[in-house]
Amino acid sequence: MSSPSTTAPPSALPVLIRTGVALLAMAAFALSYDALRQMAAASHIHRLLTYAFPLVIDGFIAIGIGALLVLRTAPLRPRLYVSALVGIATATSIWANVLHAVRLNQQTRRGGLALDDITVGVISAIAPLALAGAVHLYLLVQRRPTPAEPAATETTPPEPGTPPATTEPVPAEDETDEGDAADEQVADPEPPPAPEDGKAPIATYEQVLAIGRTARLGRDGRVSRRHMETAIRAQGLRPGGRERLEEARAKLQTELDQQLAKTAA
Repeated sequence: MSSPSTTAPPSALPVLIRTGVALLAMAAFALSYDALRQMAAASHIHRLLTYAFPLVIDGFIAIGIGALLVLRTAPLRPRLYVSALVGIATATSIWANVLHAVRLNQQTRRGGLALDDITVGVISAIAPLALAGAVHLYLLVQRRPTPAEPAATETTPPEPGTPPATTEPVPAEDETDEGDAADEQVADPEPPPAPEDGKAPIATYEQVLAIGRTARLGRDGRVSRRHMETAIRAQGLRPGGRERLEEARAKLQTELDQQLAKTAA
C-alpha cells in the first residue's frame, strides 16, 4: 500500500516576480510620465490636459501588449494590426522621451557632469522600453499555468497464486439483428461443410443451434446473431455462412417467443 501523499505548499516565487515587475512598471511609467507631460506642455496642450497625454501613449502600450497576448492564436492580419499600433505607440513614447532629454541637455548650463546628446537620448529611452517590457513580463507570469498535482493512487499487490486479471473486449450488441443484412451489401458466401487445413472446423447446423441456445441474449431480450457467433468461436468452431447463422437465429427466436408465450399463459 502506498504511503499517504503530502501536498507541498505553493511556491511564492511567482508572487514575488509579479510584485517586482509591477513595481518596475510603476517606476518606468513615472519616469516616462514626467517627460511626456512636459512635452505636452511644450506642444501648447492645455495645462489641465497635459496630465492625460502620457496616459494616452504609455497606457496604450500596456493595453496593446495585453491584446497581443490575447490574440496570439488569432489570424495573422489582426495580430499585425495590433502589433503595428503597439509599435507606433512605443516609438512615439521613445521619441518624445529622447527629444525631451536632448533639448533640455542643450539648454542646460555645463556646471557639473556633462553628457552628450546621444547619451542623454539613450538613457531617456530606457523608461518607455522598461515600461513595455515590464507589462509583457507581468502578463506572461500571470498566465503561467499552475502544474497539476498527480492524483495519488493506491495499488494493492495481488495475492500469491492469483492469476493476473485480463480484460477482454465485450462485443457490441446488435442494434437490430434484422437490419444486419441491410448494413452489408454483399452476404458472405456459404462455405463448404468440410474443414480446411490449418483452420478451425465449421460447426454443423445442429451445433449452431445448440451453442446458440447457450449464448447470451442481445438487446430487448432477443437472440443476437453476433453473440451466437462469439459463442461458436469460443468453442473452437467456425460459425459458417451468414445466411445459415441468420436462419438459426430466426429459429431460436421463434423457440424463445413460444417459451415466453407459454410462461405468460
